[in-house]
Amino acid sequence: MSQQSISVLTLTVVATGAIAAGRAVGFNGATVSTQGQKPMGIAMTAATAGAALAVVTHGTAVVESGAAITLGAALIADNQGRSIPSSGALQVAAGATAVTSSAANGAILAGGDPPEYVIGDALQAASGAGEFIEILLRR
Repeated sequence: MSQQSISVLTLTVVATGAIAAGRAVGFNGATVSTQGQKPMGIAMTAATAGAALAVVTHGTAVVESGAAITLGAALIADNQGRSIPSSGALQVAAGATAVTSSAANGAILAGGDPPEYVIGDALQAASGAGEFIEILLRR
């Protein structure tokens, strides 16, 4: 499969720091710096601070891998904005009480984003860090 990057929506932002192509970009215009952070999208090209940058938010995008990735894997951003596999497991936080009632129907859930924000699914595999692969972005 080729790396096509079929953008359904691309937004232009002003980079607030140096950004490498294929890295996750935060809503602040900088490379994502916390693993699992929710990004705005993926940088189409490299940019320096103050430069306009095209960020793919919907569709497919070419990303830089930060680890080995299997085809179809759910992906999150690492602390350098590269794509890595999600741990895939939502867990009850330490000290919290697990709820097992089927009658709750989700009424007790609060908040918006999970602890790891999945940015997309791998359309190609990567054998390790530093490879460029195409992913299907989620929203």
